[in-house]
This record gives sequence, C-alpha cells and structure tokens, in this order.
Amino acid sequence: MKFIIQRDRLMDSVQDVMKAISSRTTIPILTGIKLQATEEGIKLTGSDSDISIESFIPKEEDGIVYVEQIEPGSIVLQAKYFPDIIRKVPEKIVELQSDDHYNVTIRSGNAEFHLNGQDADEYPQLPQLQATESFELPIDLLKDLIKQTVFAVSTVETRPILTGVHMKIAESELHFVATDSHRLASRQVPLTNQLDALLGTSVVVPGKSLIELNKILEDTQETIEISVTENQILFRTKHLYFLSRLLDGNYPETSRLIPEQSKTILYIGSKDLLHAIDRASLLAKENRNNVVRLQTLPNNQLEINSNTPEIGKVVEGVSAKSIDGEDLKISFSAKYMMDALRVIESDEVKIEFTGAMRPFIIRPKDNDHILQLILPVRTY
Repeated sequence: MKFIIQRDRLMDSVQDVMKAISSRTTIPILTGIKLQATEEGIKLTGSDSDISIESFIPKEEDGIVYVEQIEPGSIVLQAKYFPDIIRKVPEKIVELQSDDHYNVTIRSGNAEFHLNGQDADEYPQLPQLQATESFELPIDLLKDLIKQTVFAVSTVETRPILTGVHMKIAESELHFVATDSHRLASRQVPLTNQLDALLGTSVVVPGKSLIELNKILEDTQETIEISVTENQILFRTKHLYFLSRLLDGNYPETSRLIPEQSKTILYIGSKDLLHAIDRASLLAKENRNNVVRLQTLPNNQLEINSNTPEIGKVVEGVSAKSIDGEDLKISFSAKYMMDALRVIESDEVKIEFTGAMRPFIIRPKDNDHILQLILPVRTY
C-alpha cells in the first residue's frame, strides 16, 4: 500500500474515527485505526464494537486533488501513535507506504517515521446495513434534535435504557425524548415524503453515541441518511458512515408525565431568567441539588432566591412579560433549569406550573415542538 495525501484532510478523518476508538476494548486490534487505499481514495475506520465510524477521503473532489500515487492495500496502525505523528509532521503533504511485513513508513519533508502495523484482514468486518427503511434529515436539524435532548439522558447505569435517547416515528413526526427521571427533554419535527413503512419505528440510541456523532457533524444544510435495523442504527453522509448499537428494552411511556392543564402560566424573557438563576446558583452550589426558589409577586414580578445557611443567601427580582393564574412558590435544581433554558434558543419562554410539587413545563413562546419538563424539589 502506498499513497501521498494532504495532511490536514487526513488529520480531519483521523480525528473523526478516533471518537470510536477505546483503549479499554477487549479486542486488541480495535485499539488501532484501519486504513484502506483504493483507486477511489482512502477509507479510515475506528470501532469499539459499540460505535463504528468510517471516514472516506476521495482522491479528488470539486477539482481539488487530495490523494495521489495510490497503490491499493490496507493496514491497521496503532491509534496511540499514528494521530500524533500526522499532527506533528513538518509539511502539508504526507506519504505513507507499507511493506509485506506490515511495516509502515511515514514521510513528510525531512522527517521519516517507521511504525509497526497489523494485518487489516484481522480487523472485524463492519456490518453493511441493508436497511430499505431509511429517511433523510438536514444535518443542522439533526444536530438541533440531539442538542435539545441528549443532555437529559441519565448518567447512572442502574436503568440502562435511560442512558439513551428515545427516537420514534409516529403520525408523520419524528420524536426525540430523553429523561433521567428528574427531568425530561423532548423535540419533534414533521417528516415530509417519508415511507409509511417507518411508522411505528421506536428505538433507543445511546446518549454517548449521539454526543460523538454531534461532534463529528458539521453545521450544514446537507442531508444525512438514517437507517434502522433491529439492533443498530446507521447515520450516513457523503463521506461518513457512523454505526451505533441500540439499547435493549422498552423505553418508559413518557407522555403521561406531561401535565394536561396548568394553574399558573408565566411568560418571561429566557435570557433574563437564565441569568438570574445563574446568579442565584452561585450561593447554592454547596448544597447537593443546587436548589433555587421561585416565587410569583404582584405586577408580573418574580423573586428568585437561594439560601445556604453556612454560606449566605441571594435574592433577585425579575420582571416577567405576564403571569396568569394562582400565586406560586416552587423550588427546583438550578442546573436543570439552566440546561433547559440554554437549549430552547428562544427569546421568550412560556412556563406552565401545576402546583409546588408537580412537574412544570418550559417551551418557547410560540413553538410546541420543543418541550422541557422539570420535577421540583421538596424544601422545608
């Protein structure tokens, strides 16, 4: 195998596939990066058997030549050393060459590295999903769906199903839902011209997989193809193939957690509320839940406060756009509230309360497709 390649393009692909490589894998060859050279270009693969990522560098694209002098072949190189070598080579062009004994020579400028490789035939074959049932989304929309839900997955393994995001298709809408049982994040988008066969699709994608996918995808209007089989999901773009296992089990029915009616409705500028809670949480950090309290006052005023006896207390008034319904005093986790307000990305939010000990809902003022639910904290 031999090829000459642009260093920056190679480095981008190396960084992408590295997100799937774990040093803790039980299969030693998976601690390496697989490189495969063909007449069309160079394919890099990384996998930890939960996530597999393939990144393809075309020989030429849009009139730019990325790879030259290709002699087809494949090799597995140690992920511990190869990325650092490519990152630090002196020139913008890198030449790689391997011999029959899996020894690889990497040249750039006056630098020459010799690295021991492994036989690529021993690298596990990635399953090629033959999923006829697939749909496409704009990449920037998928990134929004992930960002607005994945933060709410559980980080505790006691209920493994809650460490994933529930993705389902119902009534021509795609739903993403995540909950750790103390809060819930939900986003839905209408699907256009999609296959009827997809109706009823319901899978749980590990939160870790979606976080890594989100890091790799660039913000772009281009589309990504999503294919689902029984135990795996595939996200595919022009030059990227991202495969993840799915979580086993049934996701809890979360729709019944969402209150049907409310007793107090509040409209408020999201930045004003976020900053006030952020300030109140400065003195609430010591107590375990980082709890702040919210109280409605006359004339559309709110009071945000926190009190930690051994540290001190903070009180701040905030003006709401409007407050309708019953007076309210409620306590909640500052972190959960700030997480929710940050991802909503709307200037004004609508918050619906059903009493001091019932879950409350936060949505953008004029968009029902995004919903954040938080359970209050009991304080005496």
